[in-house]
Amino acid sequence: MTTPPYNTVTWFQVGSDKPEQIKKFYGELFGWSFRPYGSDDEGYDVIHYPGSEAPSGGIAHTPDSAANHATFFVMVEDVAATVAAAEALGGKVLNPPETAPDGLVSADLLDASGNHFGVFSPAPSA
Repeated sequence: MTTPPYNTVTWFQVGSDKPEQIKKFYGELFGWSFRPYGSDDEGYDVIHYPGSEAPSGGIAHTPDSAANHATFFVMVEDVAATVAAAEALGGKVLNPPETAPDGLVSADLLDASGNHFGVFSPAPSA
């Protein structure tokens, strides 16, 4: 499996308060398959395209329809630098850079038109 280039959309997330319904919809429409990520109570499923080795996105289980969303994520080399550049270009920070226990760093932003997107740097290779 090859690593995608930086500054490309490499992950997406669909949030739904009806995750089983949305999995059925996308599964039948595009042939996607799903498996739970982590424990069953984490409320997240990863998405595999037909024939793919690695997941390409996720389904977040939201508490109600007000939190439903579809968001894309761009893989970058430096999340903090990207956040600063986005702000300089008129973007807004929704969630500042945060480091997950495995080392993945991510942030949520709004572009200059108010569209939500995310950036991340992958966890270091083991």
